[in-house]
This record gives sequence, C-alpha cells and structure tokens, in this order.
Amino acid sequence: MRTGSPTARTVLTGAITGQLRHVLASAGLSASHQAGEALVPVLIGVVIDRAVGRGGLVDLIGWIGVLGVVFAVLSTSFRFSARTGERAVEQAAHRLRIALTRRILDHRGGAETGRLPGALVATATGDADRVGAVNRALATAIGASTGLLVGGVALLVVSVPLGLLVLVGAPLLLWLAHRLGRPLERRSHAEQEKAAYASGVAADLVAGLRVLKGLGAAPAAARRYRRTSREALAATVRAAQAQAWYDGTLLVITGFFVAAVGLLGGRLAAAGELTVGQLVAAVGLALFLLGPLATFGWVTAEFAQGRASADRIASVLGAVASTPDGDGSPATPVVGRVALRDVRHGTLRGVSLHAAPGELLGVVATDPAVADDLLRCLARDVDPAAGTVELDGVGLHTLDPERLRAAILVAPHDADLFEGTLRENVAAPALARTEGVRRAIGAADVDEVARALPDGLDTLLTERGRSLSGGQRQRVALARALAADAPVLVLHDPTTAVDAATEARIAAGLRELRQGRTTVLVTTSPTLLAVTDRVVLLDGGAVRAEGSHPELVRRDDGYRASVLG
Repeated sequence: MRTGSPTARTVLTGAITGQLRHVLASAGLSASHQAGEALVPVLIGVVIDRAVGRGGLVDLIGWIGVLGVVFAVLSTSFRFSARTGERAVEQAAHRLRIALTRRILDHRGGAETGRLPGALVATATGDADRVGAVNRALATAIGASTGLLVGGVALLVVSVPLGLLVLVGAPLLLWLAHRLGRPLERRSHAEQEKAAYASGVAADLVAGLRVLKGLGAAPAAARRYRRTSREALAATVRAAQAQAWYDGTLLVITGFFVAAVGLLGGRLAAAGELTVGQLVAAVGLALFLLGPLATFGWVTAEFAQGRASADRIASVLGAVASTPDGDGSPATPVVGRVALRDVRHGTLRGVSLHAAPGELLGVVATDPAVADDLLRCLARDVDPAAGTVELDGVGLHTLDPERLRAAILVAPHDADLFEGTLRENVAAPALARTEGVRRAIGAADVDEVARALPDGLDTLLTERGRSLSGGQRQRVALARALAADAPVLVLHDPTTAVDAATEARIAAGLRELRQGRTTVLVTTSPTLLAVTDRVVLLDGGAVRAEGSHPELVRRDDGYRASVLG
C-alpha cells in the first residue's frame, strides 16, 4: 500500500495494480469465454443455412465439430478465468488485511481512535473482501465488453441496422447503470458502517460478559446491543432495497433493449432481408446480449460496494498518528533516569517528578484519570500538550517510538493473554526456559498458578486466558512484564485481583528482581508502596507530596485516605 493519506480511489487502484497480472489473465480468459458465447448463435445460423438448408451430412458433421471446439474453448476459458480472478481477489484482500493490521498495530497509534475493536476487525475482513472482489468484477467487465463487441460486430455482419442498434444502445445502457448505482453506493456505505459498529459492540460485550454479569449490567448491555443491531438491520434492509430496485430497474431496461433488437430482426426477416439462419443468429445474439448487459449491472453494484469499503479502509490507513515519529535513540546503555518537567496533558496540571536510576518509585494518584494520563505520557501513546518527559535527559518526543519502547516498558492494568501455554504467555518459546524468565515467574508468584494446573507451566490456556481466574491472569501478565527485563519498567496496579498473602510475596519478589533497574509503580496498594524507595502523591493533577510510604501515612491525611481507605 502507498504511504501518505490514502483515498478510496488509491485503495481501489492499489488493489487492482497489485494483482494486475492475474486481473489481465482473468480478463483475457473471460474475453475468450464471452467471444465464444457470442459466436455460438452465429455458428448455429451458419449450420442452418449451409449444412441443413443446402449442405449434406458431411457439412453438418463438420460444423457441429466446429461448434464442439468453440464450446471446449469457452468452457475452459471460463474455468481458468474464474480460478485466476478468485486468486486476484483473495491476494488483494489479504494484502489489505496485512496493511490494515500493520497500521492498527503501528507503534504511533491513532488507528483505533474513535473505533471499536470489533469495527476494526469488520474493516479488515468484510471491507477488505469487498475491495478485493473489485478485481473479479473488473475482469468480468472486460469479458462482458468483449462479448458485447463481438456480438455487435456479428450483428453488423448479419445486418447493419441491428449492429448499429447494439453498438449505440450498449454504451447508453452502461452510462445509465452507472447513474443508477449512485444511491446503492451511499446506502452500502451506511450499511457497512452500522454493521461494523454492531460487530464492535458485540465483540466488546462478549469480552466483558463476566464483568457485566458481576455488576448486574447484562440486561442494559443486551438492550444496547438490541438497539444497535436493529439500526444495523434497518441499514441492511435499506441497502437491500436499493440493490433490488437497481437490479429490477436495470433488468427491465435491458429487457426492452433486447426486445427491440428481436423486433427489428423479425421485421427484417419478414421483409426478406435476412435468411432463416441469419434470423436465428440475430435472435440468439439478442438473447446472448442479455447476459453481458446484466453482468454490467452486477459489476456496477460490486464497484459501488467496493468504493464504499475502500473509503472505510482509507480512513483507517490514513488515520492521524497519535505520536509522530522521532529519529533519536536512547543512550547506550540506558541509565534509567526518568523525569517529567511541568507536564500538562488531559488531567495533568504541571506535573514535575523524577525517578533516579535504579529507584523503585511509587506514584499514588487520587484520581484514576490522572494515573491513566500519566501512563499514556510515559508510554508515549501521546505527547503532552506542554512540558517534556525525558529519559536520561533526552525528550521522549525526539526518540524513535520502537527504540523507546525497548527502553521503557509500560505494563497496563488490563494486559491480555493469548492462546498457548502458560510459559509461552510469559516469554517467547526461544526464551521461555532461560534463567531470567524463571526468576520473573517466581517473582510474580506464577509458580503457585502453575501448581494448580494439570500440566504446570506447559498447560494450554484458552482464548484470552479465560481458563484462569482474574488474579491468575494478572500474575501471568506481571511475569511477562518482568521477563522483558526493560531498563525502565512502569507497572499500573499489578496486584488488584490477588489476595493479601500473594500480594506480599509479589511485592518482595518485585523489589528483589528489579534491584538496579528503574521501576515505577502506579498504585494505591499499601503492600506494594511499602517496598518502594520513595512515593509521589498526585492530587488534582499535580504533585502534592512526596516521601517514603511510612512518612506519608503519618503526616498526610489525603495520602492516608487514598492508600488505607
């Protein structure tokens, strides 16, 4: 896919040019098939005039043999045209899915803004398939055009008036089909938007079903989805009505056109200007032309839907990045000095704090939104509106995001697990049995989780680790963050779902494992804060106090209320 800000046109053009060889091969074979179909009524007319009318058995057998060869060629051409066209469709859709996935997972972010995960999935599947299908429609359109051309020329040979009627009327029909397809394109776009949103809502509700049931919010969620689904259904019905209206109208128009061709041919035969064979050929060609003309209706509908899908794909591929690229690299080796200087972003109101190299720093935010904005700035999911975030004296905004994330790892509170073994969820297979990973597993108390499973660390987990409890999933996610052994590690509430005894073991293991490495704990857990070197209290979006955990508990009522509740 080309870079920059893609449009629906560039997405469609890229899908076609990327598979141009297969599209041209399919179009050539389709043209061969349609030309053969157009020649069949002509050959039947020849058989009637020459072999049946005034020829003998040998002539009849010879012309039937010619018909057999034509049928063999057109059937073979159709078979391989369909195969080659489908290959172009699937490969173009696959490349679009890869491009969409790459953009969605881009470290600069932005593609997910304002879009539900399910909606992004719908774009990467249904919309990519519809854009890919344009390749098949284009090849078919070229074949149908060839059929119209061969049929028109054949009619000119049979009768000049009939040929002119077809050659003049066919372009007018194509123009009319294009005009009639405009409402279908608009309604198809609305249908895809509603369907994608409904898919996104459904995916989110299924993912959070356990939480919804626990909160007693399942009925409200069901009502929300029912409303969304009905809106999607209404949009689909409107699109289907537009499709039916389009197909019906085009069928009537093409029917009148073919009837006009047949009527003119009949009058010419009655006047003696056509032989019986020529009349049969003319009527056969008129009936044949109904196929290519109807095909153009289908092609127009495919292009209308493809343009609507291409517009949605272009909006994702061209999404503005949350953080622009930098080109710098962190100092080597990374010392781990982190500093925020008068940072203002969202709920942050001039935050200035620092973490010394090797320090275990605790950060308590009285407002969860403040913690979220702080984490987004440290992870460079966004650049602050004012102020700077620095690593070893260098602003994060000047660093390449990919290299930055190798130096600073921000582990979110709601990290997901994947299908695979428990060990593979902690580290890649090539590293899963190293000493560092083993120590991370011990520090996060995942050993205790493994002992409760049938195959220990080699137990296969279900999708998103749903076979584990919330506390077990949280420990596995923490072990994964620790196993990365990043120079700077930022953890957000890593133990909210575990019991007090387990949390105490994790706190001790965390401090021991991260000796000499900078670690920032954004949490209100007194057990975790007790093992920190220093704690900073953020209240009202600004630093209000700092000191050791015992000192702040003794002298700060706000801190005590936030931590001890």
